[in-house]
Amino acid sequence: MTSARAWALAAAVLITTGCGSGNKVVPVSGTVTLDGKPLANAHVAFQPEAPKGSQNAGVGSYGVTDGSGKYTLKMVDTDQPGAVVGTHRVEIRMKVEADDRDPKSRPPLKSLPQKYNVNTELQFKVEAGGTSAANFDLKSK
Repeated sequence: MTSARAWALAAAVLITTGCGSGNKVVPVSGTVTLDGKPLANAHVAFQPEAPKGSQNAGVGSYGVTDGSGKYTLKMVDTDQPGAVVGTHRVEIRMKVEADDRDPKSRPPLKSLPQKYNVNTELQFKVEAGGTSAANFDLKSK
């Protein structure tokens, strides 16, 4: 499966598992570093966890880090800024440009340990007031 297809599938899962939520959306942003240095071009995905007694977790959010490692979340379904209030499972992956299909012309890809994506150990609690400090300091080993 290509990376572009994997991202599309992940986005579809986030949309279908969260549609119809009436949860409050608040602004969320932060910084991602790898070994203490800003991590550029990383895809950050927040997926809310369903509260006890509910099967509807809410719509997920995503963002992409800039050259300073900073990102701002947008809702998957509407691109509205923010994330729903509550505890989220967080996945961080390196973004692959879909237009760059010639492996010879693209720089070597960075990969992150699976504990930050496929087997993520990352969580973040989004509070009712939102935050600009949803920061993640990742380690390459």
